[in-house]
Amino acid sequence: QVQLVESGGGLVQPGGSLKLSCAASGSIFSIGTMAWYRQAPGKQRELVADITSGGIVRYADFVKGRFGISRDNAKKTMYLQMNSLKLEDTAVYYCYVSPHWGQGTQVAVSL
Repeated sequence: QVQLVESGGGLVQPGGSLKLSCAASGSIFSIGTMAWYRQAPGKQRELVADITSGGIVRYADFVKGRFGISRDNAKKTMYLQMNSLKLEDTAVYYCYVSPHWGQGTQVAVSL
């Protein structure tokens, strides 16, 4: 059984920063691509960014230049540095390692 635990969410003002973490544990020998998704109220879950085990990254257009994804393979942990946050970044952010999902962490950007 694999567990993915996100942390680091919270409330921040527009223009602020947060750093999310996703720690993988359990019966997992190696981890391939890890991804961050988000789901805002009333909207579908969407890919934010992903990163392969070799460090190749991909970003959704709406976060390019603002967010940075990284991982520490030894710690089986993935990170999402979020800068210049906007109101529309408000969502629950989920960690995904196929086929497993984390429970999500809430990010709220508000004045």
